[in-house]
Parts: sequence; C-alpha cells; structure tokens
Amino acid sequence: MYIVKSSLADADLKTVSEALQGALVDLVDLSLVAKQIHWNVVGPRFRSIHLQLDEVVASARTHSDTVAERASALGVPPDGRAATVTSGSGIKTTPAGWIKDTDAVSAMVDALGSVITRMRERVDATAEPDPVSQDIFIQVTADLEKHHWMFQAENA
Repeated sequence: MYIVKSSLADADLKTVSEALQGALVDLVDLSLVAKQIHWNVVGPRFRSIHLQLDEVVASARTHSDTVAERASALGVPPDGRAATVTSGSGIKTTPAGWIKDTDAVSAMVDALGSVITRMRERVDATAEPDPVSQDIFIQVTADLEKHHWMFQAENA
C-alpha cells in the first residue's frame, strides 16, 4: 500500500529504496557501535576518544534521520528496528566489555571503513535513478570520511 507516491519509476524506486534502507541500517548501527565503544573505552587517551566518539554518534544519528526522511518522502517506509539493523548491517560485532583506547580507534576505523565502502556503492547505484538521493549519499560519505581520517590519525 502506498500512502505517499513517488515520482520515480518502479524499477528506479526499488534501487533507491534498497540503497536508502541499507544506508539507514548502517548509520543506525554505526551510532550504536560508536556509543558502545564510547561507554567502554579505557586508556591514556580516554577523554579525547570518548568525545570523538560522541561526534560520530551525532553525525550518524543526523544522517540516519535524513536518510529515513528521504525514504519516507519517496513513499518507502524506513525500517530502523533492532532486528532489521542486526541482520543488515555491514559493521562487525563490537566486543563486549572494556576496550583499550588503541583497540577502540581500530574498531572505529574498521566500522567507518565498512560503512563508507557501502555508501560509495550507493552513490554509484543512485546516480542515474535519483540524483537527489545520490546527493544525500555523497554528503554522508564525505562526513564519514572525515571521521575515518581523524580516527586513522589517532593510531598513526
């Protein structure tokens, strides 16, 4: 049932909606992973990494809202439920318990790298069917690449 009808052709809408849903899942999981690490990071660089993780959480949450609202605008109900996120995320599972600052940074480099790789695939996939959604993916990717760079520099 369509409550909101998109102007995109059905085939294009399918491609774009899959990209938006995948991005939503990755962004929700990224915010959860960053917050989990934020609560459990220990070590000499605790404070700076703790604060840096909150910046990632804020970015991921803002972007997830943008992505979900774009899906809604196209008539596709976004799904950010825990089970959906668990089954669809491209991020490796975060270890339980305390996490040493260097390991926390490495985990974030890996998580961000995974999400960025998938976002770039979405940039390519939406270029033709929906440049508006593609623009969102470009903006998200640029922001995540900035966080990725900053975490890579932490352990250099």
